[in-house]
Formats: sequence, C-alpha cells, structure tokens
Amino acid sequence: MGAFGELIDAILFLFFTVIAVAASLIGSQTCLPPSLFPNFLVDLKNWCATEFGDYLINQKPHFVVGIFWLELVFQWPLALLNICGFDCQILVQTTCLMYGVSVISTMVPMLSELVWSGKASDKLLTMYFPFMGLGVLATLRGLLLPHFAKTIPTDGKKPSLARKKRA
Repeated sequence: MGAFGELIDAILFLFFTVIAVAASLIGSQTCLPPSLFPNFLVDLKNWCATEFGDYLINQKPHFVVGIFWLELVFQWPLALLNICGFDCQILVQTTCLMYGVSVISTMVPMLSELVWSGKASDKLLTMYFPFMGLGVLATLRGLLLPHFAKTIPTDGKKPSLARKKRA
C-alpha cells in the first residue's frame, strides 16, 4: 500500500476520532432535547454556532435535523467501527466506502444551502468544506486502496490446491 495509503489512513483516523467525539457531544444537540446534555456542552454548541455564524445550527431547518439524525444513527457508528477496526482492513475498506458516500450525500444539501443562500461567512464555509473532503477521501479509500491483494501467479498457472497429509 505504501506511504501514501498510510498517510490517508492517518488522516481518516484523525477525522473519525474528531467525528466520534463531536457527533455525539455537539451534533446530537441539534436533534435531541438540550435537557439531555450538561450545561457546558450546550454552552459549547452555542459558542460554536455564534463564533462561526452557523445559522443552520441556530435555526434548525427540518432538513438539517434529519441530516443530524442520519449522522447520529448511521455515520457515528461507522466512525466508531473505523476507529476500532483499522486492524481488520476489509472492514475498514467497506465502512469507509459506506461512510464516505453517506457524508457526501449529506454535505451536498448543506453546502448548497450555505453557498446559495448568501448567509454563510467564509469562516463558516471553511468549517464545512473539509467534511466534504473527508467524504471524498473516505470513499476513495474504500474504493481504491484495497489491503487484500490476492497473489496472482506470474507464470500463468492456476494456484495448486493443497493436499492433506495422511498419516
């Protein structure tokens, strides 16, 4: 796989770790009642929304609430599987593909709203665009970087079947 694949895995591992924490503590406040969270987490979410001018978090349009439900129910468990499963590469390849396609599918309507509404600041866009890059990178990781390359004999012969030894 080489150094390039290792670099992609390290970047994805970092993103998945951030997502695992942020989705459960901050993103879930968009679709769950604030009374379920300690005050310091509610204050942190409000500070982030104010600091970046994130009107989607403050206004909570219905499509954004639905996207955060998808993130909480589908994407968050996949991020956890990816964090824990980097030893089982076939699992990571499959879950990266699933996660990446899901992130791209959810980021397109959010970024479309942010860009076309004219309400988003550059600071807010720079917060959201890396997640689209994460989706693309995770999808490409799932499609293009297989860890299990079957060995193909170079002499053109089929691999021989191993026989059991008899005592």
